[in-house]
Parts: sequence; structure tokens; C-alpha cells
Amino acid sequence: MSHKLDLDLNLVEEILVHFLKEEANKVGFSKVVLGLSGGIDSALVAYLAAKAFGPENVLGILMPYKTSSKESVEHAKLVVEDLGIQSKLIEITPMVEPYFQMNPDMDGLRKGNRMARERMCILFDYSAKEKALVLGTSNKTEMLLGYSTQFGDAASAINAIGDLYKTQVWELSRHMGVSKELIDKKPSADLWEGQTDESELGFSYKLADEILISLIDGREKKEEILNAGYSEEIIDKIIWKIQMSQYKRKLPLIAKISNRTIGRDFRYPRDWGV
Repeated sequence: MSHKLDLDLNLVEEILVHFLKEEANKVGFSKVVLGLSGGIDSALVAYLAAKAFGPENVLGILMPYKTSSKESVEHAKLVVEDLGIQSKLIEITPMVEPYFQMNPDMDGLRKGNRMARERMCILFDYSAKEKALVLGTSNKTEMLLGYSTQFGDAASAINAIGDLYKTQVWELSRHMGVSKELIDKKPSADLWEGQTDESELGFSYKLADEILISLIDGREKKEEILNAGYSEEIIDKIIWKIQMSQYKRKLPLIAKISNRTIGRDFRYPRDWGV
């Protein structure tokens, strides 16, 4: 099944660079801003953006918390230095810590969500300051599994990698020359020491992608995937995650009382030619 994940990397790079240019330019933007976490997803977006807009028009913002690993900041700086893009480091600790102290019962999930939303607030503020469009850095695997924060890292104006599975992100990153250090390290939201995405999910990204591309792109039934030798427990867990996170992939649902409701009958690109 894994062969389905293969891409024409030259073509995909060309499509995504063109997508960024076209979607930004047609709404009046020539500059972009993104959060640089030190992870592979934001690194790949930075590489695509530098190619689309020129490094001088790309602002990468590093937003560590006090428990963020030193490696995360170092790897984000590697991207900045390699591409020559603009950058800014903003510590979010003084912004979120007062709220954490007011709510001492907060667990890791709540804290992580709060930090993700604080970071997105900063990005949208710099969007206004610099007249730069905010780029998303969530991949297709994360979005389908709900492994993102609504109105946090899941928020953006445009997203170039949202239709790439995680394993495809790694492949395109290799193709575009992203540092091997970022490609080879274990994916992590860096919320606490030793935390990794795959340990939290309970399965590898490679396994998830093979099942997801069969379910989503191949429209295969559960029985077909089972017959290919995959674990029923993992398949069920993935299907459940997709179903339970559907609300994160939608704009707020508006109750319909008029003839043309925003998001249903009135769709801006179709109706106004953007």
C-alpha cells in the first residue's frame, strides 16, 4: 500500500510554490509570516515560501516556552541561516505563565492548547504589522487525526502542506534540501521533555499514512484494509480520530435562516470570482 504515498517531487514543489504566490498575491500580499518550531513541517513551509516570495519577504518567528528544548530553537535557527529569511525570537513564557498560575489544575493538554493559541495570536499580530499573510504548517496526517489545536497551530490564512501526509512531508523536505537534523529527529510538539508525537498517538506516522491514504484517498472500506494485513485495533482508532476531529476541519457552522447563508449558499470564491 505504501507505494500510493509516492510523489513526483519536482511537480509537487512547483505546484506548492505557485500556490503560495498565487493565493497571496491575489489578495494583495507579497510577504508572509510563519511560526518556526524547529520541526520538519514549519521548516518545509519556510523553504517553499523562500522560493515563492524570496527570503527577504519571509518572516519566521521562533516562539519558545521555558520548557521548550534547546534543540528546537537551534533547529529553527538552522532554517533561518540556511535560507537567509527574516526572523524574530519571542519568548511566550511571560505571556502564558500568569494564566497557568491562575489555573494550577491545568494539565499538559490545556497548557499545550493555550501555548498554541498564544503563538497564533502573535503570528496574526505580525501579519498586521508587516502586512504579511500567515502561512499554515499543519500536514494532512495531523489534520485528519485531530492532532492540532483549533484556532492554534491549525489556524492560518493559507496552507501549502495541508494535503501532504507526514511521510510525504519528509520526502519533499529531503528533495528541497532541508537539514538532515530536522528530517531525522523524532516529531514532537515539544510540550514537555521526552514527548513525541508517535508515542502519544500510539502508532507510527508511516503506519498511519498507509491506512489514511487507503481510507481517504483510496476510499477503501475497513475490510479491504484489514485484508491487507493491518491491525483492526489501529484501523478503528484512526477512524475514530477522524470522526471525532471533524469539527476542527470546518469553519464555525452557521444556522441557516436566510436564502444565502455564508459557507453554504454564499461561497465567496465562486460568487465573486476571487
